Amino acid sequence: MVKLVSVRVERVDLPGIGVRNDVITEGGRRVSVVSLRSGERDLALFDADDPDASTDSIALTDDEAAALAEVLGASLSLSRVTGLGTREMGLFTEEMTLPTGSGWVGRQMGDTKARTLTSSSIVAIARGTQVIASPTPTELLEQGDVIVAVGTRKGLDALAKIIDRGPG
Repeated sequence: MVKLVSVRVERVDLPGIGVRNDVITEGGRRVSVVSLRSGERDLALFDADDPDASTDSIALTDDEAAALAEVLGASLSLSRVTGLGTREMGLFTEEMTLPTGSGWVGRQMGDTKARTLTSSSIVAIARGTQVIASPTPTELLEQGDVIVAVGTRKGLDALAKIIDRGPG
């Protein structure tokens, strides 16, 4: 049996510094890319018990970052959905990858009932090198789609569970 897993990605604005994109592993560890306003970037690992405490950091040149992205299979970097809110407002933007073998593959996005069940909105789908902004409920989901959603922490957690478990 294939285990279906979605990947949780969080974006954290660092006022005056830049932005931190976190990938939260299944084990709860946080691996981050910190993009500084200067254009530099660091790869950082965070303490499992304190997600704000970096345990190690590696500065990356442009070529090193590109090579790492290629090795990890990253083909697309989504730009931030601006003006939607902040942690203070309780809104978050998250990316969720449609798991391989998901029952959602070939189904319409509206079949997820994401907004009705979670009060979260799917605002874009990244598919290969294409970004589908404001997808309609009739958009067919494909294997490997990266779903970009906006909502409360509770709503996004509920949406991740729906994406993970598939229809039914």
